[in-house]
Amino acid sequence: MYLLAFLIFGFVVGLIARAIFPGTQRLGLLMTTLLGVGGSLIGGILGNMLFGGRWDHPNTAGWIGSILGAMLLLALVGRGRRHAW
Repeated sequence: MYLLAFLIFGFVVGLIARAIFPGTQRLGLLMTTLLGVGGSLIGGILGNMLFGGRWDHPNTAGWIGSILGAMLLLALVGRGRRHAW
């Protein structure tokens, strides 16, 4: 049950990050979900470490950190595609 909730959370975070990030991203449903999950792992854990709170309970710092982490991943993926052979 928690895995399904985490995947839905990741999808929502991925959608928000894609909406905020400038430019167009050609990502499907699966990649948007993976973007949000990865951003949640990166930004959510760092946000909770910096601002306190339990890692297994959602809070504002976790949401904001998750979205910022997903945007960071979008920037890295976009940069990697630009320099691909």
